[in-house]
Amino acid sequence: MSIFQAFLLGIVQGLTEFLPVSSTAHLILIPWLFNWQFDTDAAFVFDVLLQLGTLLAVIAYFWRDLWRMAGAMIGDARRGRAFASSDARLGWLVALATVPAGAIGLLFKKYFEALHHNPALVAAILLGTAGLLFVVEYFGKRTRRLDSLDWLDALVVGCSQALALLPGVSRSAATISGGLVRGLDRTSAARFSFLMSIPVMLAAGAVAAKDLAAIPHFMTYIPPLAVGFVAAAVVGFASIHWLLGYLSRRPLNAFAWYRIAFGALCLSIAFIRR
Repeated sequence: MSIFQAFLLGIVQGLTEFLPVSSTAHLILIPWLFNWQFDTDAAFVFDVLLQLGTLLAVIAYFWRDLWRMAGAMIGDARRGRAFASSDARLGWLVALATVPAGAIGLLFKKYFEALHHNPALVAAILLGTAGLLFVVEYFGKRTRRLDSLDWLDALVVGCSQALALLPGVSRSAATISGGLVRGLDRTSAARFSFLMSIPVMLAAGAVAAKDLAAIPHFMTYIPPLAVGFVAAAVVGFASIHWLLGYLSRRPLNAFAWYRIAFGALCLSIAFIRR
């Protein structure tokens, strides 16, 4: 993998990790569209490690929220009142929402990894799940704020996140949709989605780092990975800021139409290349 390819993929990761268009699908389909030839196992690990760049972005963007949550959780636990404050409750709900995807991901890791090797299937999932965004926009009431979140909401959004283990679904699309199903407004659903991405990306990055170390001559991947990491972090930070402002005024429909257009394009190319 060249430095230029890593830089471009880092930008793609930063742009698409938080937008509801599936970063995984783009990291699979863009190299496939350009006929870039990568070692299959190394490419999968590289894609997951790029998430550490966007992990840095979301931590940097929400560091005040995270600091308050961590302080409240520790302080309330010491006083024997784990859910006494809203910040502590939000922290525990983020932890609870992480459980479904984490458990399913560990149990079926090899199965979901195998799907990454089928670009046509990824494009079909990307296109097909566009309907999810239309449905939740139409039926979602959007009357609740983040401070009204409860344990059932966290479980519903957490189970929604498990759907994103299928490449092309999009973690942010699944979790924001889960929040809208529970009546959250778009901005609150997006903020909860971003916060609950932190433990998931941290765990996935740790596993990928271990897998990278097992690849022969893995040190040769460090320079392009570093370039991709920085690009993903910078672009990811800007993407979070833009999306929160966008969702405060506009629906998700534009992202659904984009998914349909890009998915249809990739499926057409897959048909031509047969």
